[in-house]
Amino acid sequence: MGWLAWERFRCNIDCEADPQNCISEKLFFDMADRLAEDGWRELGYKYINIDDCWSAKQRDGAGQLVPDPKRFPRGIKALADYVHSRGLKLGIYGDLGTLTCGGYPGTTVDCVEQDAQTFAQWGVDMLKLDGCYSSEEEQAEGYPKMAKALNATGRPIVYSCSWPAYQGGLPPKVNYTLLAEICNLWRNYGDIEDSWDSVLSIVDWFSAHQDVLQPAAGPGHWNDPDMEKFHVEVFLRPLSQAASALIFFSRRTDMPFRYTTSLAKLNFPDNTVYEVQDVYSGKIISGLKTGDNFTVVINPSGVVMWYLYPMVQPWCLVRQQGPGGGVHPLIL
Repeated sequence: MGWLAWERFRCNIDCEADPQNCISEKLFFDMADRLAEDGWRELGYKYINIDDCWSAKQRDGAGQLVPDPKRFPRGIKALADYVHSRGLKLGIYGDLGTLTCGGYPGTTVDCVEQDAQTFAQWGVDMLKLDGCYSSEEEQAEGYPKMAKALNATGRPIVYSCSWPAYQGGLPPKVNYTLLAEICNLWRNYGDIEDSWDSVLSIVDWFSAHQDVLQPAAGPGHWNDPDMEKFHVEVFLRPLSQAASALIFFSRRTDMPFRYTTSLAKLNFPDNTVYEVQDVYSGKIISGLKTGDNFTVVINPSGVVMWYLYPMVQPWCLVRQQGPGGGVHPLIL
């Protein structure tokens, strides 16, 4: 997880009139300090991500991307070094096209290898590759090509692809099997805006298409619903070792909502007992049976997240002959 500049700061490049809110090295140095000093890093927020409008309007004489010299006078490498010194990682934005969405130099297919090397030399840890000003054919060639180019640099760089968002987000135009092979995460839908209508439209889209989207995700390759703005709906995600993640999500904006249900109503297996941990509060609920009713209190525009795993039952143990003739229990 991390922090991304786009939703709040967009393409504000007027650093003379608005120095505290423009896209500049100062903004990212400051945000690195906030994540490191205000406790966000320890909660798992590790990435400081630059979005569009960071570069100069032209490539340099060698054809390389360069940051705007007035807004990033020390360069991206110095920024990356500072971010790393705070125990964080730096992400950057590119666009597979003639121009970025904001009108800055894009990464055409013939520049993919060069730009991948540039990002690696700067010490970048993540690349978000947008798709403005490119054709379907260029995207089909360029996104896999960038994956190979990033791997060829020898530097671990998380690769975020916007490719499916430009193809409607769904099969048959979107090949999620291929995406899982080349991308670490991908944008399926439009950008989030600063409104609940925008948040709900994204939630509704992912909910309507979860049967397609959920199987595509897994370790190392994830659906990306864009930035969080923590509204009641329940989302279930099976995890390894028979564990599960549950999210209770309230659409109300006026007052806390008390939601009562049971694991049985959420299609958990019958006659099972669970250990439950509230991910945010740390509260433990031990011995929750599938048929037991429980109540969660969800704040306006808030979320409650649970981590659950089945407690070992006596009938889950069998005895197995050991190498030396001894017998030891085996959990099935």
